[in-house]
Amino acid sequence: MPVVSYTSVSDSPPMVAVSSAPSHYTCRLVLEAGCFSLCILDREHAGAIARLASVSGSKVEDKLSDAGLKYSKGAKLKVPVIQGAAATLECSLAAKQRLGDHMLLVGEIRAARATGAFNGFWDFARYRPLLYTGWRDGLTTLPGA
Repeated sequence: MPVVSYTSVSDSPPMVAVSSAPSHYTCRLVLEAGCFSLCILDREHAGAIARLASVSGSKVEDKLSDAGLKYSKGAKLKVPVIQGAAATLECSLAAKQRLGDHMLLVGEIRAARATGAFNGFWDFARYRPLLYTGWRDGLTTLPGA
Protein backbone atom coordinates (compact mmCIF):
# COMPACT_ATOMS: atom_id res chain seq x y z
CA MET A 1 0.00 0.00 0.00
CA PRO A 2 1.33 3.47 -0.75
CA VAL A 3 1.71 5.50 2.40
CA VAL A 4 2.53 9.04 3.35
CA SER A 5 2.83 8.31 7.06
CA TYR A 6 3.84 5.33 9.14
CA THR A 7 5.74 4.87 12.37
CA SER A 8 8.50 2.61 13.58
CA VAL A 9 7.40 0.61 16.61
CA SER A 10 10.35 -1.75 17.15
CA ASP A 11 14.00 -2.10 16.16
CA SER A 12 14.34 -5.76 17.13
CA PRO A 13 12.51 -7.23 15.37
CA PRO A 14 12.07 -4.35 12.93
CA MET A 15 8.39 -3.35 12.95
CA VAL A 16 6.29 -0.50 11.59
CA ALA A 17 2.67 0.51 12.05
CA VAL A 18 0.04 2.13 9.85
CA SER A 19 -3.56 3.03 10.49
CA SER A 20 -6.48 2.11 8.23
CA ALA A 21 -10.25 2.15 8.49
CA PRO A 22 -11.54 -1.43 8.86
CA SER A 23 -14.25 -0.66 6.31
CA HIS A 24 -11.66 0.05 3.63
CA TYR A 25 -11.08 -2.69 1.09
CA THR A 26 -7.28 -2.47 1.46
CA CYS A 27 -7.52 -3.02 5.22
CA ARG A 28 -9.70 -6.09 4.68
CA LEU A 29 -7.19 -7.44 2.12
CA VAL A 30 -4.29 -6.98 4.55
CA LEU A 31 -6.16 -8.76 7.33
CA GLU A 32 -7.04 -11.62 4.99
CA ALA A 33 -3.56 -11.96 3.44
CA GLY A 34 -1.60 -11.47 6.66
CA CYS A 35 0.99 -9.37 4.86
CA PHE A 36 1.39 -6.02 3.12
CA SER A 37 3.91 -3.69 1.58
CA LEU A 38 4.50 -0.05 2.39
CA CYS A 39 5.59 1.90 -0.65
CA ILE A 40 6.90 5.36 0.10
CA LEU A 41 6.22 7.59 -2.89
CA ASP A 42 7.51 11.08 -3.49
CA ARG A 43 5.71 14.24 -4.54
CA GLU A 44 5.62 13.31 -8.21
CA HIS A 45 3.04 10.64 -7.31
CA ALA A 46 0.59 12.99 -5.53
CA GLY A 47 -2.06 12.54 -8.25
CA ALA A 48 -1.86 8.76 -8.02
CA ILE A 49 -2.13 8.87 -4.22
CA ALA A 50 -5.17 11.12 -4.43
CA ARG A 51 -6.74 8.65 -6.88
CA LEU A 52 -5.98 5.70 -4.57
CA ALA A 53 -7.61 7.54 -1.66
CA SER A 54 -10.74 8.34 -3.63
CA VAL A 55 -11.55 4.98 -5.26
CA SER A 56 -12.37 1.75 -3.44
CA GLY A 57 -10.43 -1.30 -4.53
CA SER A 58 -13.72 -3.18 -4.52
CA LYS A 59 -14.99 -0.94 -7.36
CA VAL A 60 -12.14 -1.42 -9.84
CA GLU A 61 -10.38 -4.51 -11.15
CA ASP A 62 -6.87 -3.27 -10.33
CA LYS A 63 -6.68 -0.19 -8.09
CA LEU A 64 -2.95 0.42 -8.56
CA SER A 65 -3.18 0.27 -12.34
CA ASP A 66 -6.30 2.44 -12.22
CA ALA A 67 -4.19 5.09 -10.45
CA GLY A 68 -1.49 4.82 -13.13
CA LEU A 69 0.99 2.91 -10.97
CA LYS A 70 3.02 -0.06 -12.18
CA TYR A 71 3.94 -2.77 -9.72
CA SER A 72 5.45 -6.21 -9.33
CA LYS A 73 5.51 -8.91 -6.65
CA GLY A 74 7.70 -8.35 -3.63
CA ALA A 75 11.17 -9.86 -3.33
CA LYS A 76 10.26 -11.89 -0.25
CA LEU A 77 6.47 -11.79 0.18
CA LYS A 78 3.56 -12.07 -2.27
CA VAL A 79 2.68 -8.38 -1.96
CA PRO A 80 2.47 -5.69 -4.64
CA VAL A 81 5.51 -3.40 -4.75
CA ILE A 82 5.07 -0.12 -6.65
CA GLN A 83 7.74 0.53 -9.26
CA GLY A 84 9.44 3.89 -8.80
CA ALA A 85 8.77 4.00 -5.04
CA ALA A 86 11.47 5.83 -3.09
CA ALA A 87 11.41 2.97 -0.57
CA THR A 88 9.48 -0.25 0.00
CA LEU A 89 8.96 -2.33 3.11
CA GLU A 90 7.53 -5.85 2.79
CA CYS A 91 5.80 -6.76 6.05
CA SER A 92 4.07 -9.73 7.60
CA LEU A 93 1.14 -8.73 9.79
CA ALA A 94 2.37 -9.08 13.37
CA ALA A 95 -0.50 -7.45 15.26
CA LYS A 96 -3.70 -5.51 14.81
CA GLN A 97 -5.69 -3.41 17.22
CA ARG A 98 -8.89 -1.45 16.85
CA LEU A 99 -8.39 2.14 18.02
CA GLY A 100 -11.45 4.35 17.66
CA ASP A 101 -12.69 4.23 14.07
CA HIS A 102 -9.39 2.83 12.68
CA MET A 103 -7.35 -0.36 12.88
CA LEU A 104 -3.67 -0.14 13.80
CA LEU A 105 -1.79 -2.62 11.60
CA VAL A 106 1.67 -3.62 12.84
CA GLY A 107 3.99 -5.26 10.35
CA GLU A 108 7.27 -7.06 10.88
CA ILE A 109 9.63 -6.01 8.10
CA ARG A 110 10.73 -9.01 6.04
CA ALA A 111 12.42 -7.11 3.18
CA ALA A 112 13.35 -3.48 2.58
CA ARG A 113 14.59 -1.51 -0.41
CA ALA A 114 15.32 2.16 -1.01
CA THR A 115 16.54 4.22 -3.93
CA GLY A 116 19.90 5.96 -4.02
CA ALA A 117 18.19 8.97 -2.43
CA PHE A 118 18.48 7.08 0.87
CA ASN A 119 21.91 6.23 2.26
CA GLY A 120 21.43 6.13 6.02
CA PHE A 121 19.29 9.27 5.70
CA TRP A 122 17.18 10.91 2.99
CA ASP A 123 18.90 13.20 0.48
CA PHE A 124 16.12 15.77 0.10
CA ALA A 125 17.72 17.15 -3.05
CA ARG A 126 16.80 13.80 -4.65
CA TYR A 127 13.79 12.64 -2.61
CA ARG A 128 10.85 15.04 -2.47
CA PRO A 129 8.52 13.71 0.25
CA LEU A 130 4.80 14.04 -0.03
CA LEU A 131 3.92 15.88 3.19
CA TYR A 132 0.37 14.79 3.91
CA THR A 133 -1.77 17.08 6.03
CA GLY A 134 -5.22 15.56 5.55
CA TRP A 135 -8.16 15.16 3.23
CA ARG A 136 -10.25 18.25 2.68
CA ASP A 137 -12.05 18.23 -0.69
CA GLY A 138 -9.13 16.15 -1.97
CA LEU A 139 -5.59 15.31 -0.90
CA THR A 140 -4.12 18.17 1.16
CA THR A 141 -0.33 18.41 1.20
CA LEU A 142 2.42 20.87 2.01
CA PRO A 143 4.87 21.73 -0.76
CA GLY A 144 7.95 20.85 1.33
CA ALA A 145 11.42 22.34 0.87
